[in-house]
Amino acid sequence: MHAAAPEPDEALIRIRHLSKTYRRGEQLIPVLSDLDLTVQPGEFVALMGPSGSGKSTLLNLIAGIDQPTAGTIEIGGVDIATLGERDLADWRAANVGFIFQFYNLMPVLTAFENVELPLLLTGLSRRQRREHVEAALAMVQLSDRVDHFPNELSGGQQQRVAIARALVTDPTLIVADEPTGDLDRHTGEEVLRLMDELHRDLGKTIVMVTHDPKAAARAGRLIHLEKGVLVDDPGDGLLDQPAGPSFSTASSASF
Repeated sequence: MHAAAPEPDEALIRIRHLSKTYRRGEQLIPVLSDLDLTVQPGEFVALMGPSGSGKSTLLNLIAGIDQPTAGTIEIGGVDIATLGERDLADWRAANVGFIFQFYNLMPVLTAFENVELPLLLTGLSRRQRREHVEAALAMVQLSDRVDHFPNELSGGQQQRVAIARALVTDPTLIVADEPTGDLDRHTGEEVLRLMDELHRDLGKTIVMVTHDPKAAARAGRLIHLEKGVLVDDPGDGLLDQPAGPSFSTASSASF
């Protein structure tokens, strides 16, 4: 089933005939089937659907965590489905920021050190890394928590550290998997407001999986999946398109 949005000349994500099948013993389990999708730069897209619909699989494919069985995934003009393991890891490090439901922070590292982790894969000097980390933590209003360990932070603060880590490399794309799923309602709203700022003020492209209709309502476009196909995608991709500056111009650090 095809449900692609109108395809602009400068689409950031262009997925065509995407399929994903897993093997369990001798059994083949189809998860995504002949899926088409286009996402424009600066869109905030929410993926919804019942458990087993394929939304997390689709997110992982877009993020380069997994690879498709068939089809193409072009992001910024690069078909990541054709990249080898090492090239794909390099591409992820340079282009994707990850926000997870359970934060995925290293418990033995401080907030500063957790945010710095993606930068260790770059050629930045220690001073440059410090500037980037301080700018990212300031953006999520955690400058006063740089030396705190995860167990010294609230759930909302841990998620903000995770968002700072996702931002610190100034990625092309932010992928979020149930970013408010482990938070109470008030803290979840704070995290969603922060994601609004990333979208509206910094012009970040965000693809978010969520079960929460209130979280999905923050997005400019809502896509529903059922049994591995898109069943509802208005495809306008034109709601709340930001014209904000990049991270590099919105902070004191040069990214």
